[in-house]
Amino acid sequence: MGWLLKHSHFRISDGMAIKEFRQIEWDESVEDDCRQLVRLSIREDLDRLYDWTSVALVPDGTPGEATVVSRQAGVVAGLPAARLVLEEYDPRAAWQPLVADGDRIEAGQPVARVAGAARSLLAAERPLLNMLGHLSGIATLTRLHVDAVAGTRARIYDTRKTTPGLRRLEKYAVRAGGGWNHRLGLFDAILIKDNHLALGATTASGRRYTPAQAVAKVREFLEGLQPGDPRLGMIVEVEVDTLEQLAEVLPAGPDIVLLDNMQPEQLREAVARRDAAHPEIQLEASGGIDLETIHSVAAAGVDRISLGALTHSARWLDVGLDWTA
Repeated sequence: MGWLLKHSHFRISDGMAIKEFRQIEWDESVEDDCRQLVRLSIREDLDRLYDWTSVALVPDGTPGEATVVSRQAGVVAGLPAARLVLEEYDPRAAWQPLVADGDRIEAGQPVARVAGAARSLLAAERPLLNMLGHLSGIATLTRLHVDAVAGTRARIYDTRKTTPGLRRLEKYAVRAGGGWNHRLGLFDAILIKDNHLALGATTASGRRYTPAQAVAKVREFLEGLQPGDPRLGMIVEVEVDTLEQLAEVLPAGPDIVLLDNMQPEQLREAVARRDAAHPEIQLEASGGIDLETIHSVAAAGVDRISLGALTHSARWLDVGLDWTA
């Protein structure tokens, strides 16, 4: 069951142990997700048949070699995914990466070489480039945001605003770009948002929970679990949109408070209130933040900035396949 997974770990910041979401690295679970997606992409491209253009024009067994080249400067991500694409089309094809995920690359820079049966390379070309271009686009946009907050304490986090089925891969690309992963899914942490309260979660008296009451209720739920239950370590985060709500919720002891759509001056006041009373609680800013405003948000002193745009608005990095004569 999903809740048997380890939900968080700790890192040290300013001498304090801070709970952190699980971070996505390339591992068996990411590779398994990727392989399933690649097989779906093969089905939609070939429909269990053949690339008839190549069958008509390229003699069976003709060898081919090509270089994968970036047409734009950016940050590369998805090289292991591209390898899997090639492997699923033809296990005998050779894949040689020339850079590593997370590397900055220049326009015109080769990133990998491929070799094998020409028919296989022609069939794999578009899915391979689609995967590499999409993930590299996310890594490139993430790096722009990470660079924009350099010199502040803020870390850049993604969200669950991901392409259905691609979440682990897209979050992996955020990591390649220097960003941090927020929760992987609903199973991975407790995040009390305004809709949980607006939809009528009520106290025994029949009144809707305030954010502080909701945190207390969640803590009660967690404390009722058996010792050793991995869910005991889940991060508890709560969303607020006013400084008054923040003042009420801090004593309830969430791990993170999400400050929704606050202006920099409000964020500075929120940080001051947190620092004075509960410095162990992390503050996360979100909502309406872009590359033009992100530095002022970070300069307010928040610990985290989460942006859906990292995954839902990233433009693909233009990569192409150049055949070797």
